[in-house]
Amino acid sequence: MKPDVLVNGMQMPHVMEALEKSYTLYKLYEAKDRDALLKEVAPRVRAIATGGHHGASAELIDALPNLKIISSVGVGTDAIDVAHAKKRGVAVCNTPGVLDDDVANLAIALLIAVTRKLVAYDRYVRNGRWVKEGDPPLTRSIAGRKVGILGKAIADKLEAFHCEVAYHTRNPRADLPYPHYPDLAKLAADASVLIVIVPGGRETEKLVDRRILDALGPEGVLINIARGSVVDEKALVEALQDGRLGGAGLDVFANEPNVPPELFAMENVVLQPHQGSATVETRRAMGDLMLANLAAFFAGKELLSPLP
Repeated sequence: MKPDVLVNGMQMPHVMEALEKSYTLYKLYEAKDRDALLKEVAPRVRAIATGGHHGASAELIDALPNLKIISSVGVGTDAIDVAHAKKRGVAVCNTPGVLDDDVANLAIALLIAVTRKLVAYDRYVRNGRWVKEGDPPLTRSIAGRKVGILGKAIADKLEAFHCEVAYHTRNPRADLPYPHYPDLAKLAADASVLIVIVPGGRETEKLVDRRILDALGPEGVLINIARGSVVDEKALVEALQDGRLGGAGLDVFANEPNVPPELFAMENVVLQPHQGSATVETRRAMGDLMLANLAAFFAGKELLSPLP
């Protein structure tokens, strides 16, 4: 008999196909009466398959008394009540590592797009301004500029562009050879670019606020590929409007898919619809790791990527 798995949110086709093959699925997102479904399947369900958006609330966790694992596609666990899961003795697995490369690549792409005005100058050509007005103003190089990383995943890629790298974490990491800044405002003040790549959640909410943006300054660039909640979005818009911040490359927003309309007309801002891990290869790898964690659990083996 197949193990019973509750699916909280539609998964990628290949993931759904694999889940259907190996498990008896209860698709909570299709239920006309969620409470009735949960009441019916509660005694049998020991696993939830979910994603970073749908997560698993404390209420959902408590509705399943025999729940033992939550396996989620994505790194972010904002929508999963991890603390409550731990209290209940429920393992939580996400999919770290497999998406780092593509997320880092997009961070670099956004940085170059902002500093070299790729989107604005694409429009410059398309709108016939090159013919009418001649060459546009010069842009800025990233070579030799200090890039502050709020996180750690993309430093080696920045080195290839001859950038000087420094980073901010609570405590210095022995495995990182770059200067460590315990004070984020000091890092922002010393850097030309600040790249945000940290988990969301209460601990990092509005970590990049007006004070940090002002420290980065009118020549500085903010790249956010983490979570919209990490940056004070209102303060960011105001800093760009006032010229207190030089530019921004944004893949994430506070109230997705809603984006502050003030950003649309800004030529020093490049916007993306939360595409950090959105390649065929990376999304497949993320789904495969989520499936592998479920398979390991039901086989009585060690989980591949449990949260500590």
